[in-house]
Amino acid sequence: MLESNFYVALIHYPVINKKEQTIGSALTTIDLHDIARASITFGIKGFYVVTPYEDQAILATQVIEHWTKGVGGKLNPFRKKALELIRVAKTFEDAVNSIEQERKEPVVTVATSAKETPGSITIEELRQKLENKASHVLVFGTAWGLADELIDTCDFILDPIYGNTDYNHLSVRSAASIYLDRITNAR
Repeated sequence: MLESNFYVALIHYPVINKKEQTIGSALTTIDLHDIARASITFGIKGFYVVTPYEDQAILATQVIEHWTKGVGGKLNPFRKKALELIRVAKTFEDAVNSIEQERKEPVVTVATSAKETPGSITIEELRQKLENKASHVLVFGTAWGLADELIDTCDFILDPIYGNTDYNHLSVRSAASIYLDRITNAR
């Protein structure tokens, strides 16, 4: 189901800080590794790392190239295969445009958030939408989450992930893995 039409985007701007102010966040290289590995495990077509900051884009590219073209890929071919999914984009719009050009069709954008949002959709509702074969991109925010200005541009927002406590502040790596598992395996 997911291997041909489902993408992931990790946004570094616009995101919010704990005061809910719009900020840009720094790249965390472990996010690249762990989300790429989750993406390949669950059949994601591509993983976009979105940052407008040139130094952060260079860092992302250096990490990717180390594991795909450099010694890292020779030492760990499994990691190489996962990191080959990563593409760096300056803006979310650039990422969506890239997917549209690749797939030759419009892209359905699905934001994630740890906050309850009126009108959000369930995992099951998203699974049903994925069956129509349109391209979809699941959007994650770094720092304290996606800024409203980006969420407002998305077609849908997915229900938050809940555990069995009232604590609700997962790392983006964990959230990506949980969402991808639940979407893929109907949990």
